[in-house]
Amino acid sequence: MSIAESIAPHLPYLRRYARSLTGSQQSGDHYVAAVLEALIADSSAFDKSLSPRAALYRAFTKVWNSIAVNQVSDEPRTSEKSLPERRLESITPLPRQAFLLVSVEGFTTAEAAQILDVTPAHVTELLQMAGAEIAEQLSADVLIIEDEPLIAMDLEALVVDIGHRVQGVARTHKEAVAEVEKKAPSLVLADIHLADGSSGLEAVNEILETISVPVIFITSFPERLLTGTKPEPVFLITKPFEPAVVKAMISQSLFFGLRSTKAGQRAA
Repeated sequence: MSIAESIAPHLPYLRRYARSLTGSQQSGDHYVAAVLEALIADSSAFDKSLSPRAALYRAFTKVWNSIAVNQVSDEPRTSEKSLPERRLESITPLPRQAFLLVSVEGFTTAEAAQILDVTPAHVTELLQMAGAEIAEQLSADVLIIEDEPLIAMDLEALVVDIGHRVQGVARTHKEAVAEVEKKAPSLVLADIHLADGSSGLEAVNEILETISVPVIFITSFPERLLTGTKPEPVFLITKPFEPAVVKAMISQSLFFGLRSTKAGQRAA
């Protein structure tokens, strides 16, 4: 199997990882493109002693760490630093990489060590550092758009467990919009398919017509959203989800203070 064939299934998730690191679809996708160009230019950068997924992420890490300023904003640069830039200064890059690799991407500590080219013991230390630094962010009001009661309860518990508040739980498009009319949330967790047959994407798009807020989408079919075609969500959770993944995504979205724009309708 060629390198291209072996890494193709993992590219949507690498884009997710890159976007979580940068807080930007555009910047994250630029880094992924740079990795692919590097592999085309020099196939030896792909470590065949590792699994294809781990080798791909290791190649990405080499590109990421080779650039002096890893976070590139989509907005024009100004003399004042943005909120993401200020927050990035307070959390060191390597702990954040370890945190995302283990908590969001699902790598083991040993695999993360191979990707980052450090020891497993060092990865453990990095995870502890990242957890302490991310926990310092301010508490947020979270709106949950989820039609399955048990999943909604799990999400509520996770939100509260990391120090945030649940503003409300909406089961339908109409309920979601009504909740936002009562009070603008700091973050939205949105399922794709809702109880009344409506689309969570449509609900979010209507919400984003009135307020600007970070959105984390939850879906059983991430490949329908991570197609490489704009627009795409920066933050995406796959069902069934792990608690650590949800916590990591919430922390990352609030960490960057990233305000969402309208999402595509392809996965409705």
